[in-house]
Amino acid sequence: QVQLVESGGGLVQAGGSLMLSCADSGRIISNYAMNWFRQAPRKEREFVAGISWTGTSILYADSVKGRFTISRDNAKSTVFLQMNSLNPEDTAVYYCAAGYGVGTGVPMKYWGKGTLVTVSS
Repeated sequence: QVQLVESGGGLVQAGGSLMLSCADSGRIISNYAMNWFRQAPRKEREFVAGISWTGTSILYADSVKGRFTISRDNAKSTVFLQMNSLNPEDTAVYYCAAGYGVGTGVPMKYWGKGTLVTVSS
């Protein structure tokens, strides 16, 4: 079964950093644009960052711009989300998704099950 698997979540203090990874079990990441979404408790899922298949197009949500960096390694079928200067509002389950573009206006074909990031104050 083809799937995406996130890792790297955990508990971190405010101001700290985490790097999330997303790997696949088949030929997903190397063939799609990749995006990160998050869903905080009692909130709707929101877009965080996206990167095109070639890596030349990158988009960030305003809330993470300047603090988060998305990158990809197609040869290793892995996508990364480096998160710096974390604050409690970043607490959420983070999901990677493979789709036909970046951002919220394109459908996502594959989703991971998520990894929990908790930022303590």
